Parts: sequence; C-alpha cells; structure tokens
Amino acid sequence: MSPQRVVCVRASLKGAFSRAAAPVLVGDGERLDGARLAASSLSSPSAAPALVGDGERLDGARLAASSLSSPGPASAARGARERGDLVGELYEAHAVTLVRAAKLLLRDQAAAEDVVQDAFLGLYRAWPRLVDHDQILPYLRVAVINGSRSVLRARRRAALQHPEHVPAASSAELAAMDNEDRQAVLAAVARLPRRAREVLVLRYYLDLRDQEIASALGVSRGTVSSTASRGLAALARELGEES
Repeated sequence: MSPQRVVCVRASLKGAFSRAAAPVLVGDGERLDGARLAASSLSSPSAAPALVGDGERLDGARLAASSLSSPGPASAARGARERGDLVGELYEAHAVTLVRAAKLLLRDQAAAEDVVQDAFLGLYRAWPRLVDHDQILPYLRVAVINGSRSVLRARRRAALQHPEHVPAASSAELAAMDNEDRQAVLAAVARLPRRAREVLVLRYYLDLRDQEIASALGVSRGTVSSTASRGLAALARELGEES
C-alpha cells in the first residue's frame, strides 16, 4: 500500500471516528454518584476482576494489592461515599469518550453505555485495592474492551442459536447520517477482525500510543504495529473497491 494511500485511510478513520454521534449518557447524563455506586456494589459484592486477552486475568500486581485492614462501620460508610464521589468525578470526565469507543466497537449505543457503566462499577469495587492511581484510566480501558468482547461473544452465541436474529446495530443512527463516505468507513471497520477493530479504535479515536495499546490488549508493541498495518491495508482495499 502506498504511503499516500495510508495517509488517506488514516484521515478517513480519524474523520469518521471524530464525527461519530455523541452518546447519551446513562440516565440521560445523570451524574454517577456514590449512593448509586454503593447500592450497585452491594447488590453484586464479588465482582470478577477485569480480563485481558481471551480470558487471562489482569495481573493484580499491576493494579491492586490486598487491603491492609477492615475499617469500622462509620469509617467504611465515609470511605464508600468518598470513593463514590471520586469515581463519579472520573465518570463525568471520561464516560463520554469511553462510551464512544465502546460504541465504535459494538455499533450499539445501549450496549456501549452498559459496558461503560459496568466498568465504572468495577472500578468502584476495586478502588480500595488500587495501589497506583495512575493506572485508573488504563484499568477502565481494559474493562471497556473486555466488556465489549463479552457483548460480541454473546451476539455470536445468539446468532448460532437463532440464525435469523441480527444483533441490534445503530440502524436508526446510520439512517440519520448524511455522509455516505463516513458510513462506508465505519461499516468497513466493523467488518475487520476483532483485534484490528480494537487497535484502530484505540489508536485513531482514543489517540493512544502503541505501547499503551499493547498494555490495554495484553499483547506486544510489535503485534499492535503489525495489526494496525494489516487493518489499514484491509480498509484501503475495501474502500478502494467500493469507490
């Protein structure tokens, strides 16, 4: 693929991703507050840790350590409120971007919102064990990627059991989109293999460096680079054939 063609495909990706419709947040933009987080956490106290790759568990040494003590009831309640407020602030700062990223992977607004909500609830539960708070955003990215993979696996299982079923895609949104080129790019991305979709979304929508993408996906930096190259080449071929 020529350098000029690579530049064109990259520009098409950035344009399609950046102009994707802004998501509606859970609860029509309602703030994710400590009370809701605490209630959700209590209803499911033993949340499983985030996964990396195809079932590999996230290394606890990277993100968490065992709690040192069990606080009293009053201290625990105060800690839960403070933790809820902190996670709520993170939600306000990053939820829109993460929902958009999940939506690019899933092509489904409601499913993307659910995945991101679950990621923040998982963060709330894991917060007391987090050692390096610089790893909070990478933790959320991993959780969103893994949640998206779970949704896609569930869709594949449903499709096998009910071949006539087509998973809900953003058909209404696509009908409202007035740019056929953007539609073509997003549709072509959706047809790429899962890992290629993830790499391209993380690189061209979230603007992550290859090393950050490698950490999020649990692969080597070389794998990220080669996957991106193959994905771009596949998009160039498909978009070239359609033009």
